[in-house]
Amino acid sequence: MIGKFESNKDLIQELTSSGAKHVGNIAGIIAGTVAEVTKEIGEWFTDAIEMKEAADAARRDAAAQQDLDLDRDDDLAPPAPKPTVTTEAPFVDAEVVEPGVDETR
Repeated sequence: MIGKFESNKDLIQELTSSGAKHVGNIAGIIAGTVAEVTKEIGEWFTDAIEMKEAADAARRDAAAQQDLDLDRDDDLAPPAPKPTVTTEAPFVDAEVVEPGVDETR
């Protein structure tokens, strides 16, 4: 027959071993979860960076297309008229009407 001391030692040994296995399993679950969460967050940031780069490229393409369209419009538009400069005083042609006279001149 086993003594009380040896029985308690075996019980503590089994509890410690079982606890270590469970803690190890829990640590593995946590480590796996952290790894998966980290991977998902990394992919999310990668998607955000790719979307920003695509938006920047679209803006550059739109600006280049607008510049190209403006260049085409300049080629088709007639040249702007040159401003005329006069040094004479302006002349106004007007009809003079005297009050009280109904007939036109």
